[in-house]
Amino acid sequence: MSTLTSLARVHAVEAGRAQPITTVRHVHVSAKPLVCVPLVMAGEANAPLAAMVGSDRDAPRVLIVPQPRNPELRFGFAHSLAMVVLDRVASCAATTETYARSRGRNGQRAADAPQVWVPNRAGIEFLRLFGRSTRFRSPTGPYPVPVSVPALGKWLTFFAEHAENPGSSMLLAATDVLAQHWATGQSALEDGNLAALLSWIAPPTGSDGAFAALEAEDPLLYPPAGPATDTTFDREVLGPGIEEYDRAAGDAEQCRRARTRLETALRGQLEPTWHRMWQAIDQLRTLPPGNHVAGRWGQDKDDFTRFYSHVTAGGNPQPKRDSAVAAAKRLNRLERYLAGYEAQRAFDDPLVMAEYRLVGEAFVGEVIAAEPNRRVGAGNSAALRPLITVSTSDPVRLAVGDGPVSDQKRPRQHATIISVTETPDGREITLELAGGMGKGKTAPAGTVPPVGERVCFSTLVSEYHREGTFPALENTPWTHGGPPTAQRPSTDDDAKEDWS
Repeated sequence: MSTLTSLARVHAVEAGRAQPITTVRHVHVSAKPLVCVPLVMAGEANAPLAAMVGSDRDAPRVLIVPQPRNPELRFGFAHSLAMVVLDRVASCAATTETYARSRGRNGQRAADAPQVWVPNRAGIEFLRLFGRSTRFRSPTGPYPVPVSVPALGKWLTFFAEHAENPGSSMLLAATDVLAQHWATGQSALEDGNLAALLSWIAPPTGSDGAFAALEAEDPLLYPPAGPATDTTFDREVLGPGIEEYDRAAGDAEQCRRARTRLETALRGQLEPTWHRMWQAIDQLRTLPPGNHVAGRWGQDKDDFTRFYSHVTAGGNPQPKRDSAVAAAKRLNRLERYLAGYEAQRAFDDPLVMAEYRLVGEAFVGEVIAAEPNRRVGAGNSAALRPLITVSTSDPVRLAVGDGPVSDQKRPRQHATIISVTETPDGREITLELAGGMGKGKTAPAGTVPPVGERVCFSTLVSEYHREGTFPALENTPWTHGGPPTAQRPSTDDDAKEDWS
């Protein structure tokens, strides 16, 4: 937790209401999000119990498994969920758009991508495991399942993997996104409770965040947001309901009645969280999106389009485990995404940038001197290297020679610190600029900050981060297992794998 976030939590306690820690929204919010509130059965390995899912807040679909230990009913649930998810996938892929790529080229991609919302991180983990348990299943052989089940598994795995990508908005946990934008007067662990978190952000009239959050801990008034259910509900309602369904085996009418009673009980557990999910989405829509949000959503659409083409072409499901090279590439990609995402958030949001200013990794000041046409070298090889001097009162920890640092308004232009002079009001920092000024002998207007302009320099770099160098798969060193075997199609043994 950062210093400013800690301070915001103190203010939240004093004010009785969560405090904003951003000025803009750092995630994309779809016009038609797919909300999913899952429930699992306690004591069983990721056994689905029920889910409320849909894109219409007034007409959710309730899916239940009246006996979660029954594999046939589990796969019936998976098929029903697949119908909802795959329909949203197909509708997004049905319309394409032309977009500008690098070097003046254009490309084609899906005009939209699915966006799935779950209540919390545990909901993402449920979908990840559910995808792992279904993507290797086969519609033929000794354990046949509907053809939609392995397709669902591929897409859930795809969404869960992208949930790890910093800045991706295809699979989001409501508690994570809300806590990224508001600081409450409770602990980070307590922020994992969606009802308590929203109680701090938007307390009821006449109440405050602390009292409303305390009420939200009552499982009778606010059933848990899943995927685990309340133990009292399990003991007094769910357990007897499942036993009634088991006793009705062989009697169609009794089974229907038992299933209806279970669905009614489970709907009562799901509906409060369903409404809070839409409240969370509405709350986020009150914030304007950051400048880089659209670009990151464009990357999500690119990834969605590529994977859709892979699936429709009959591509294999994701492997159970990455090879050594694939794992290293994935780690490198996540590190690059994180570096770019942190920079973009800071450039979009002065409150986020304030964190870097506080620790001395960024400074804001006014340009008091500029030498825009300074050149270094002789003759035709002389390079344009302007100098500017910035007066700042920020606590700068950067020293002479440090760099590159970049200006928030000119992220493609890099600067190196030439001198730091202490003054009664702070310090004066002289920087040498490079890049972002074309190839001429003089700097075009606007490319060098003029005297009087307020600038913000930081160590953050939001431009493309070059991918690391990795060996080809066939050259995987023996210390990392040697070259991996080719991925084989799914077999009957995969279909026998445990549900978890």
